[in-house]
Amino acid sequence: MGPLAVGLALFSAFVTFVVLADLTPVSPTHYVVVTLLLVNAASVVLLLAIIVREVWQVVQARRSGRAAAKLHVRIVGLFSLIAAAPAILVAIVASVTLDRGLDRLFSTRTRAAIENSLIVAQAYLNEHAQIVRSDILVVAIELSRSKAVFDQNPEKLGDFLTFQAAVRGLGAVIVLDSDLDVVARADVKTNLTFALPPREALPNISDKEPQLVLLPDTNYVAAIVKLPNFENRYLYVTRLLDPRVVPQLRETQKSVNEYTAIEARRVGVQVAFALMYTVIALIVLLSAVWIGFNFANKLVAPIRRLIGAANAVSEGNLFVRVPVRPAEGDLAHLGETFNRMTQELRTQRDDLVRARDVIDTRRRFTEAVLAGASAGVVGVDSHGLVRILNRSAEKLIGRSEDEALGKPLNDVFPELADIMFAATTGARTQDQVTIARNGRERNLSVRVTGEQSAEADHGYVITLDDITELVAAQRTSAWADIARRIAHEIKNPLTPIQLSAERLRRKYGKVIVEDRAIFEQCTDTIIRQVDDIRRMVDEFSKFARMPKPVILAEDVADTVRQAVFLMRVGNAEIDIDADIAESPMPAQFDRRLISQALTNLIKNATEAIAAVPPEELGKGKIHLTAARDGDTIVIDVVDNGIGLPKENRSRLIEPYVTTREKGTGLGLAIVGRIVEEHGGTIELRDAADKVPGKDPNLRGAWVRMRFAAAGKAEAPAPTATETHTATSQPSPQLTLNE
Repeated sequence: MGPLAVGLALFSAFVTFVVLADLTPVSPTHYVVVTLLLVNAASVVLLLAIIVREVWQVVQARRSGRAAAKLHVRIVGLFSLIAAAPAILVAIVASVTLDRGLDRLFSTRTRAAIENSLIVAQAYLNEHAQIVRSDILVVAIELSRSKAVFDQNPEKLGDFLTFQAAVRGLGAVIVLDSDLDVVARADVKTNLTFALPPREALPNISDKEPQLVLLPDTNYVAAIVKLPNFENRYLYVTRLLDPRVVPQLRETQKSVNEYTAIEARRVGVQVAFALMYTVIALIVLLSAVWIGFNFANKLVAPIRRLIGAANAVSEGNLFVRVPVRPAEGDLAHLGETFNRMTQELRTQRDDLVRARDVIDTRRRFTEAVLAGASAGVVGVDSHGLVRILNRSAEKLIGRSEDEALGKPLNDVFPELADIMFAATTGARTQDQVTIARNGRERNLSVRVTGEQSAEADHGYVITLDDITELVAAQRTSAWADIARRIAHEIKNPLTPIQLSAERLRRKYGKVIVEDRAIFEQCTDTIIRQVDDIRRMVDEFSKFARMPKPVILAEDVADTVRQAVFLMRVGNAEIDIDADIAESPMPAQFDRRLISQALTNLIKNATEAIAAVPPEELGKGKIHLTAARDGDTIVIDVVDNGIGLPKENRSRLIEPYVTTREKGTGLGLAIVGRIVEEHGGTIELRDAADKVPGKDPNLRGAWVRMRFAAAGKAEAPAPTATETHTATSQPSPQLTLNE
């Protein structure tokens, strides 16, 4: 519809121009001008509606963020400006030219020239009128003087009139009566017919002043006067004008009349021409704007397709293609180039995706290996920052992955500073370190491996193996072997020594008189010490020959209550109570060994309470709790005794490690062996950790015993506070001093 509207509008503007320029047979009358104005106005409205629709589409595209919307607006604005500026300039120039032309047409000089022409014409007529006046008065006077002659001889009146017409150059000299009947007239040969004055005008004519009639259209000037001394007689005289001047007089009068009419219609003419100029200018302007819109649409369309395709590519769609139209020229070539680019990108992306899939497969495999590895793995870059940390390493160092990644290794794991320095210098890449986390010490086997990279700056992989349980097991095994040897080497001579001492006392007790008291004291000392040594050797033997547990279905709650009851009877001064989560609490375990372990723990607690000065102790308290945690039985023993040492706490479960003077160091070791035989662990903590929010300086120990409810099972994965099971990693040889 756009091209049709533009064609009709331009055609109507052209027709208006040729009509106003008087280049057609159609006269530019008021009706014609108004009709053309209405047709042009309708064309303007149609064009305006089409352009408003185009503008609305552009605005909607701009609001919706359509591709190339801003460029479309700029191109349309530029074309509209380029089209509007000349049209507006031409309209202004035309209006100014029309105004200036009309101003010159109606200027004072032009008006004076036209008025002077009329004045000259009037002067010419007036001159001839004065001549006629003079002639008619002279002739009237002569007629009055000669009235008697003419009364006697009427024929001489005609001759007199002919003579006066000939002498004075008059076109007609006629004597009329009151009925306009000709009484006498001059005999003048002329082809003109002179019009007589109207009869009703005769009564108003006097004999003193003739009545003049200026008749330029009739090519003569007439005058009539009443003849004195004549009754009801009138003299009518005409004087011919110059035939060359009369047409000019007529044209002058016509021009004056036209000028007066144009001047009266000046404002209307200006308004009409201004409207025509405005309408034609609007038609040209709107047509140019629509052409600009059409051109902008054709120019922006391929750019919009390219932008849309580029947006699709940015969103990951590399299968998009731009339609190529040869008529679009360079933009079509650009579309072909874009299609080739997307094809190359699609090929490269496919290659990258395949490579990524391979890398992801390897990465997932590596992550699965690292996650499932029992050894801790720490990745460190060339700057000493932690980049990789598996779950086992998190548990070993006591920090989560979020807390460690991106941090310097010396801050996260300061114990590895020396071996990392040695590894970077090439001195050594494997060592053992001891770490303390949450009050527990652990022995770790550390191995540092450099990345296989040709670059100077490469990272390192640190492997951490927890050998705490292995070291403890080796120590326990060594002590068990020592215990067997001691029991074998020492127990055999103890009986002869004791028997000899008793025999000496029986045989010589009554014979020895001097120093009898000393003799009795020495023999008693020998016998007592031999008993002590035998008891110690028995404990060595028990530790060296721990019986294998007999796993049966038992009640944990009943076992705990019996152990508490027995220890409560023997320690009445201490409050010993138990809190059982559920009763009964069935599980698979060796009741005798678990009872022995509980008895040892409660006994240690009573000894720890006894080590506290009475003025500081108050009332001694031992609290036991037993509960099921999933598939695990958890038994806690909490006291308010002297507590456990902070340093080397984890070694308290090793044989012959004790903090008391007379302790053998086998109590917790035996408990540890029993729990280990039941697939569990033992934890040594502070009583302050049992109740969160309490005073951290609260005195006392908290010992947790954990074992599988279904009988012996593999120990659970170690935590920051648990005693770890032995690993398969090799450990250094332990000497007897260890």
